[in-house]
Amino acid sequence: MEKIPRTMRAVVYRGANDLRLETVPVPRIGPDELLVRVAACGVCPTDIKKIQSGALPPPRIFGHETAGVIALAGGRVRKFRVGERVALHHHVPCQDCHACRHRAFAQCAQYKRTGITAGFEPAGGGYAEYVRVMPFVFPGIVRIPSRNTFEEGAMLEPVNTVLKAINRLALLPGDHVLVTGQGPIGLLFTRLLSLQRMKVIASDLLPPRLRMARQFGAVSVVLGADEQFARSVRRATGKKGLDAAVICAPADASVRQAQALVNGAGRILLFAHTHRGAATSVDLASICVDEKDLIGSYSSDVTLQPSAAHWVFSRALDVRRLITHRFPLEQTPAAVALAARPSADSLKVMVMPSVPTACPKH
Repeated sequence: MEKIPRTMRAVVYRGANDLRLETVPVPRIGPDELLVRVAACGVCPTDIKKIQSGALPPPRIFGHETAGVIALAGGRVRKFRVGERVALHHHVPCQDCHACRHRAFAQCAQYKRTGITAGFEPAGGGYAEYVRVMPFVFPGIVRIPSRNTFEEGAMLEPVNTVLKAINRLALLPGDHVLVTGQGPIGLLFTRLLSLQRMKVIASDLLPPRLRMARQFGAVSVVLGADEQFARSVRRATGKKGLDAAVICAPADASVRQAQALVNGAGRILLFAHTHRGAATSVDLASICVDEKDLIGSYSSDVTLQPSAAHWVFSRALDVRRLITHRFPLEQTPAAVALAARPSADSLKVMVMPSVPTACPKH
């Protein structure tokens, strides 16, 4: 059993765009809880929004795409053992309330609680050396096979969110799907849709990302700035047309464009429009008369953890290819900045709390 220190390093949110490396107490766990030493934590757009907007009161320790090693288990914990390598899951619904009975898990009151913390108001805690894991999120914990990496474990949470969204589309094999935006999330959509025998047309503003989309299974790619964008999409789908569109960037023009392109009774799914108060024009007749559904999907579904683990750990979905940049804990502000404003060669950014400063970052 490893010796648990009294204090640890953590990157603490102190206000809008204010992240500070601080020394804080290692969380103390109760008899039904776990202490996990963090090995890898992905930088998620949701945390970026919270950090940049300053909408939530400080102090908090963010980071929720987390994997690590169980360092300590409470005396009443029976399901997990010290030393096990695990991927964590910070939101788990009660599965008993009105929202859960409708499988609207993200609307469940328990789901909206965060069950992992490194201190202060629970906020995920992955940007720290240790996290305390509460028992109500234990159903989301997945053991990492010996051949897989902590980074792969940290990717289970974003993969889960994409699987949830794909289920909402209710597609049939062979359907044509436009995926707009080929960042890390868009590429996950492209690969998972392709694995489920959908025909993906991928769109992005950056040619290198379109090349990656091809490698991830897209049958056709269209540059977002293409003046003949609609014609190019129609050419790719042929007479069958476009059955659905997934919008992975908060671009209102892409929503209107997709609404015009999809077939009658098709679906447009919003995955990145998370800023409240945002508004855009919508052709309401296309929803009523043409029966086109405009839907959203937010966050994860714990019941999909086995499926997410299957795709990731089998490497049918090889998430390792998406991870382009790694930063030690003390450089978390730089990691967040890069993820917020990606370079031409950047995709998924990871923070590695257990890695010393001297480690290579890229």
